[in-house]
Amino acid sequence: MKHNGSDIAAPTLAIAYHSGFGHTATLAHAVAAGASEAGADVAVIAVDQMDDTDWDTLDAADGILFGSATYMGNVSAAFQSFAEQTGRRCVDGTWRDKVAAGFTNSGGKSGDKLNTLVSLSVFAAQHHMHWVSLGLGPGWNSSAGSEHDLNRLGFFLGAGAATDVDANSEEVHPSDVRTCRHLGWRVAHVTRQLNVGRSAIPAASNPGASSAPAH
Repeated sequence: MKHNGSDIAAPTLAIAYHSGFGHTATLAHAVAAGASEAGADVAVIAVDQMDDTDWDTLDAADGILFGSATYMGNVSAAFQSFAEQTGRRCVDGTWRDKVAAGFTNSGGKSGDKLNTLVSLSVFAAQHHMHWVSLGLGPGWNSSAGSEHDLNRLGFFLGAGAATDVDANSEEVHPSDVRTCRHLGWRVAHVTRQLNVGRSAIPAASNPGASSAPAH
């Protein structure tokens, strides 16, 4: 997407997520709220309910934040199905140099969520996207801390949430909601910075793209 003038101040972000029981959907909307607060135009897309317009939205966005519940230590089957549908875009470089970030939820405090965040970041790397970390230190890691700290579960690669498996979607922990809100805010700011830089400095050609490296 090209930018000029005031367009630079309003990055476009899409949140592509799958939620089995509503918990990850709550986080997705928290991410959207944080990004909107930072001045981004945001679209929220459930990847198991997509149509052609949603694919166009992802292709046009400056950045995509990926979210999935953690099931059996990895992304959900529905998210993986979405990921596998992006194969042609991966080959064609459709999402190359977009900004990316990720968030996930599981019932356990750990719940192997890190593996899901790694999977999301590798997925973004396969598309040659720029991954943005959570940008928060760990909360709730001292006697002065509490479960109400931001990043209470201590993730760095992305945002992690823990929700009781019998809780409804309104009972996601407030700290986890605020942590995801922060993630959206951070990604919007990083995307704006990248857009401003791109508007000021022409893209450099890759000298090694069309020839083998010298030995």
